[in-house]
Amino acid sequence: MPRSIDYYFTLLSPWTYLGHSAFVAMARRHGCEIVYRPTPLRMVFDETGGLPLPKRHPVRQRYRILELQRWREKRGLPLVLYPKHFPFDVSLADRVVIAIQEAGGDPSGFVGEVLAGVWARDEDLSQRDLLSGIADAAGFNGAALLETADSEAVLQIYAATINSAIAAGVFGAPSYVLDGEVFWGQDRLELLDDALSSQRAAYRVDAQV
Repeated sequence: MPRSIDYYFTLLSPWTYLGHSAFVAMARRHGCEIVYRPTPLRMVFDETGGLPLPKRHPVRQRYRILELQRWREKRGLPLVLYPKHFPFDVSLADRVVIAIQEAGGDPSGFVGEVLAGVWARDEDLSQRDLLSGIADAAGFNGAALLETADSEAVLQIYAATINSAIAAGVFGAPSYVLDGEVFWGQDRLELLDDALSSQRAAYRVDAQV
């Protein structure tokens, strides 16, 4: 059976954008299934002690900008440091990801294009028509997906992701969970790759040695 990685993320995160393509390529190289879990991160912050960006100390906010410049160069990706439409209500885009996965589709292309729309093309991804067009371009029926994304079943799955994330030990995005071991941040992808390559047992917080 292929191994599976739970992918907790928010489409609002530049770190998710910077790591997305590298993560998907890694998972495919190792033959892993990706379980996409778009997460209302603000609510996870509220439960785990995190702070939304505007409430962080200016020292932390300034350092974030330095890191974004380093990692966009490292990944070779375009990235707008101060996108005009950030933040925006990401919930509809998140739920489209769920709708794709629930229908048995691969959300990777849609996720990548939405992230690039926010962080490379400076688009307003709260717009239904724009999301529908991205879904169409990714090979789906955008209008149908948006309708499914508004369904009660998808809304319930989206809401349940908050408790799922907290139970898994997730407190930020992106987080990749392999066999119960959390790898937080796209800068941990090398460590995740090592764990997959070695096929070691998952590290645990209650380890005795």
